[in-house]
Amino acid sequence: MFSSVAHLARANPFNAPHLQLVHDGLADLRSSPPGPTGQPRRPRNLAAAAVEEQYSCDYGSGRFFILCGLGGIISCGTTHTALVPLDLVKCRMQVDPQKYKGIFNGFSVTLKEDGVRGLAKGWAPTFIGYSLQGLCKFGFYEVFKVLYSNMLGEENTYLWRTSLYLAASASAEFFADIALAPMEAAKVRIQTQPGYANTLRDAAPKMYKEEGLKAFYKGVAPLWMRQIPYTMMKFACFERTVEALYKFVVPKPRSECSKPEQLVVTFVAGYIAGVFCAIVSHPADSVVSVLNKEKGSSASQVLKRLGFKGVWKGLFARIIMIGTLTALQWFIYDSVKVYFRLPRPPPPEMPESLKKKLGLTQ
Repeated sequence: MFSSVAHLARANPFNAPHLQLVHDGLADLRSSPPGPTGQPRRPRNLAAAAVEEQYSCDYGSGRFFILCGLGGIISCGTTHTALVPLDLVKCRMQVDPQKYKGIFNGFSVTLKEDGVRGLAKGWAPTFIGYSLQGLCKFGFYEVFKVLYSNMLGEENTYLWRTSLYLAASASAEFFADIALAPMEAAKVRIQTQPGYANTLRDAAPKMYKEEGLKAFYKGVAPLWMRQIPYTMMKFACFERTVEALYKFVVPKPRSECSKPEQLVVTFVAGYIAGVFCAIVSHPADSVVSVLNKEKGSSASQVLKRLGFKGVWKGLFARIIMIGTLTALQWFIYDSVKVYFRLPRPPPPEMPESLKKKLGLTQ
């Protein structure tokens, strides 16, 4: 038992690259079935894997990035809209904890005051805003991942893959939040200010008349505070969890798994990543909710007023929401890739050139 715990500790996905090199190389060789001469087979490289399946486009091509962006629109727009009732209650708990004392109480009070239709408030800005965010988040992530990988080279891409995922996702989310900010501001006004507006058509002109363009973009800095750590965790944790699941949990290589089996792994890895996403981004989410409700307040003023305990209000609801949301988003996004026959590279393997440098080749 202790040896297996030590084995998992060494395989920690956030371990420093130089501490993992020999372990990864030996693991690749041990996991390969013996060849005809009794020596371990070398793992298949990406080019060999690509030959077995006919793709609709090349990895890193313009069509690939466009369809990845479409996958982001579908995955983010539909999932966030489907969870509007939970998001509405979560936002109300954050801005008025005296009235909405918990997730079940929040639903009860909302239903009593607004009826069932009241739970759908803010669906339009949610759908539009998060569709635009999904386009940039997933589309630009693939762009930046290819760009930074080309800058690093094959060996450094493998060695520093976690840093690569973090940098690519942070870069993508920077632009995604600029696209999201106006609709997020309108959504929070609709959901948390009774009587202000019931629809996007009512809220947007009213916000512009009162505060100008500032009303739509004053929350972009707190959005970056919330979404960039969230997205960095979402992508890096997902990528490394998928890698760990195929290495330690799934009893056969990904190449031997059916498409439905691969999508199950995607869903599980997405949910695990989502739980961590919710925790790291929740304080900033509380600030954004209060900031978009109030006029004339700054992020620092809101943070000071809420205090340490206040910024964690609604965390349980958000863990349920974001865990489910992230798992569904990755599942839908990967399903879109399967439907359009886009290249889906397998978990990374140590390049042959690096194995030779380390003396790991047979």
